Amino acid sequence: MRSTPDVHLNLNVRGMRRSATVSNNEHLATLEREGHRVFRLGLGQSPFPVPGPVVEALRAAAACKDYMPVCGHEPLREAIASHLWRQQGVERSAADVLVGPGTKELMFLLQLVYYGDLVIPTPAWVSYAPQARIIGRRVVTLPTRAENDWRVTAEELDGLCAEDPGRPRIVILNYPSNPTGGTYRSDELREIARVARRHRFVLLSDEIYGDLHHRGQHVSVARYYPEGTIVSNGISKWCGAGGWRLGAFIFPPGMRWLLEAMAAAASETYTSVAAPIQRAAITAFAGGLWLEDYLTRSRRILAALGRELRRRLREAGVECSRPSGAFYLFPDFGPLRDGLAGAGIASSGDLCRRLLEDTGVGILPGTDFGRPPEELTARIAYVDFDGAKALEAMAGIPRSAQIGRAFLEEHCSPLLESVDRIAEWTFCLTHAKARLHVL
Repeated sequence: MRSTPDVHLNLNVRGMRRSATVSNNEHLATLEREGHRVFRLGLGQSPFPVPGPVVEALRAAAACKDYMPVCGHEPLREAIASHLWRQQGVERSAADVLVGPGTKELMFLLQLVYYGDLVIPTPAWVSYAPQARIIGRRVVTLPTRAENDWRVTAEELDGLCAEDPGRPRIVILNYPSNPTGGTYRSDELREIARVARRHRFVLLSDEIYGDLHHRGQHVSVARYYPEGTIVSNGISKWCGAGGWRLGAFIFPPGMRWLLEAMAAAASETYTSVAAPIQRAAITAFAGGLWLEDYLTRSRRILAALGRELRRRLREAGVECSRPSGAFYLFPDFGPLRDGLAGAGIASSGDLCRRLLEDTGVGILPGTDFGRPPEELTARIAYVDFDGAKALEAMAGIPRSAQIGRAFLEEHCSPLLESVDRIAEWTFCLTHAKARLHVL
């Protein structure tokens, strides 16, 4: 018998699916082209436009065509280090910064060059574990609990490390969180830092949503564990430039050896990030009053949306932790389990497939984020609205004013409708209604 072509694939990728967020978005786009009305709540893409000064900087740099240094354009690296100092009081230099085509690629290279386990508190972003499996690294998950708003504790980390002291590990701490929107208090970060120092693991602090903390009060764990924390940041979320593909790792000075190893691997793979994008990103990281205004308006809209959508879900009997940053909710349909089971829904995958079929609302199941199938959790990315118009409307609202439902109804109506559809859908199924009214 002749073998099929896939038998020649690397066994670490054989049978692997495309990233859940990407494939979900492409599927919803296909349904739209076929004429279906859908609500795209799967892909975590910022709804807001790239700020005007950053766009202008890209336009001015469009003719730049030379290869940049592997570690990144030095003025950009200086701007990134200065941004961390201004925001967090963590002192770094341009020599401590590695620029790459998105933090996703840098995370992959880190696992490639550093030999150790990858420790991931779950629920976690969809690509952490698959990247480790592609490379052949051991993945250790630390399930968190809804009662603790899906935050890992220092005690849980300490218990894991104590099982095999001295074992090399990369521990990922992502906050504000994708997929929950939750964050950590300073006292919790101090305790985690003590554990990290005791066990000397590499702490990758994924702070890509740090500037989207709803109150502008993000605190980096690098303040408390500066010698072992790599801070991950980029322009995809707080600057709305996901498709520009630029991210950065900021290393402690004592981990220059790790930066250099990643740079060597980068030089043999992607070489460098596009020159015009790097030059434009200098403007983003340098910031100014225009950026503070942009971020303040963005945060206020996201905070108001998170509160209102969570309220509507909870009124429908769905549990949901309060988001503190980013643009995600992680609802738990578990309280409705008995009624949903009567409709043939026994897993988070069943739930999301049926929800899309019945209502046109596309969300992602908790299994994509490392949760067990029988746990009826899911992620909502509340980004399906015209961010440019919403930002413009915010310009005339005083900072002291509350963003009410009238504003959200006018400028974010697709999101409110999508959550209302979820609420009616769950009511119909759990009350054995013969016909859904949300179609």
